[in-house]
Order: sequence, then C-alpha cells, then structure tokens
Amino acid sequence: MMTHSLLTAALSISWFGILSHCPAIAQLTPDTNWGTENSTVTPNAIVQGQPAILIQGGAIRNSNLFHSFQTFNVGTGERVYFANPTGIQTILSRITGNTPSNILGTLGVNGSANLFLINPNGILFGANAQLAVNGSFVATTANAIQFGDQGFFTVSDPPAPALLTINPSAFLFNQVATGRIENQSVAPAGIDPAGFNRSGLRVADGHSLLLVGGDVLLNGGRVSAVGGHVELAGIRGTGSVGFAIDNPMMRLEVPEAIARSDVILTRGADVYVRASGGGNIRVIAQDFQMSNDSSLRAGIPGNSGFLGAQAGSIEIDARGETRLTSNSS
Repeated sequence: MMTHSLLTAALSISWFGILSHCPAIAQLTPDTNWGTENSTVTPNAIVQGQPAILIQGGAIRNSNLFHSFQTFNVGTGERVYFANPTGIQTILSRITGNTPSNILGTLGVNGSANLFLINPNGILFGANAQLAVNGSFVATTANAIQFGDQGFFTVSDPPAPALLTINPSAFLFNQVATGRIENQSVAPAGIDPAGFNRSGLRVADGHSLLLVGGDVLLNGGRVSAVGGHVELAGIRGTGSVGFAIDNPMMRLEVPEAIARSDVILTRGADVYVRASGGGNIRVIAQDFQMSNDSSLRAGIPGNSGFLGAQAGSIEIDARGETRLTSNSS
C-alpha cells in the first residue's frame, strides 16, 4: 500500500537505551566455540597506512567468510576493519550476545567484499560513524540469514556454519520484539563524482546499502549510495524476508504476510543516490515519517547526465501512513 499525505503535526521521536551504554573504545569479543575458525582481533595493526584494529580468521565457505562475536562495538575515533582474503566476496558477522552494537567510529573491509552486520538486539551508528567498504553494506536485526536450501547462519546456533557456499537468500526474523536500527552519522564521506561533499554512511558508488531492522530511524543521520541502491525496511514480528543479490545491487522481497515496523527520518536526515546514471531508494514500512528538513534524493544532478541515462526512482511502500512535515521532501 502506498500513501502520500502531508500532515502539519510535529513529529516527536526519542531513542533511549543504546546511547546510555555507548563505549569509549572498541569492544570486540569473539565467540570461542569455532576452534581453529574462531575470529581473531589484532588491536595494533596497520590498514591502508593507518593504525587500525584488524579482524581476521573466521570460517571460509567458498566465497563467503563468517565471523561470530559475543559483543561488537566500535568506539569513537577507532578504525575496525575486516580482513578480505583472496576469493572472498561476502563477509558476514553475527553478534550472539544480548547487547546492541554501537558503531561510533569507522567500520570497514580491507578489500572489496560486501559486509553484513547481524545483531537482533539493535544497531546504532553514532554521529561520527563511517563506513569504509568498497562493496555493499547490510545492517540487520534479523535472527538468521538463509542460504537457499543449504541452511541458515543464525545467531543462536553455536557451531561453525555448515556448507553455506551460495549467496544469502533471505533474512529470518523469529522474535516479536525486533531490535531497532538508528543512524545518526554526519561524518565526512568524501566527494561524489558530481563534486558534492557527502557525509554519513556511504558505500562504494554504484553499490547497495540496506538497513533491515525493527524500526529504522535516521535521527539526523545521512546515507549515500551514489548511483546505487538504498533500502530502509522496518520488519516487526516473525517471518522471512527474501533477498536477492545481483552484484553490485541488492534487493529485498518482503511478503505481504509479514508485519512491519516504522521507518522514520528526522532532524535533517538524508538519503542520497543521485548520479549521472541515476540511483534508487526504496522504503518498506508500516508508517513512513519524514520531518525537520529530511529528504530522499534520487535522480541525475545538474549537468552530469548522458544520453539515455535513467533517472532512478524513489519507492515508498507503506501500509499505514506516509507523513511529511517541516520542509521534508
């Protein structure tokens, strides 16, 4: 169901719980039940010429690399990178503990693999959070990720993953109270091909950025996938959400039967995919709310298109209300 309405009522949003527990430094605690395939953390590494925390090890299954952590937090000013062994196209990191993940510094991949961060308890990207990924990025509060008929990578199954060698095919939500994803990031994120400064969470141009949670809140936070694809999906309750990868693009397939949560943009939040070849934004929600100068921006920047270029699209799939207030667009 798609609705487009303009309401003048002010939108009031509060987010509590995660912020009061934000760490000052990185807190990365690997699980220890995978034996020789445990994840390892090197705190004083050099990555791309600068000091960083390097995550290595994990379980390799064909082109997939799996990591497992009890806690996963990146402190302010910290740089945390996943190593990208030869042949790895997708890195998946689950969090099996009972606390949210706070990403307050830089989270990256030392290579070109796609990165999945999976924590059912919730994920917060702070004001200074940055992504350093040359592929696509997915943050989700799902309980498991399905790999076709090969099985699941789940946060509740201690053993190392089975023979999960194909692309992920679905997100499984099996708890009623699904964790929230919140983005507050306004950190510098480089200059796009049209010469504009970008900020917030940014993936490589032409790639995808997906936030798949309970409620999805951009609380002043910004998201960029220049010429790529952004999806913000609020999922509530139990069920399976289909997932398709056609590198570098990723897309969700949300069944009608699954309950939805809200997607909210406020305090100047921005989603940006504009490029000479266009880009796409998709919002999947129960209610979709934008306020306080927030924006969704697709299309072709001035003087940067080419003959036959596709302008891209913005798709709002909200079953309830779509509310835009206070100069949002």
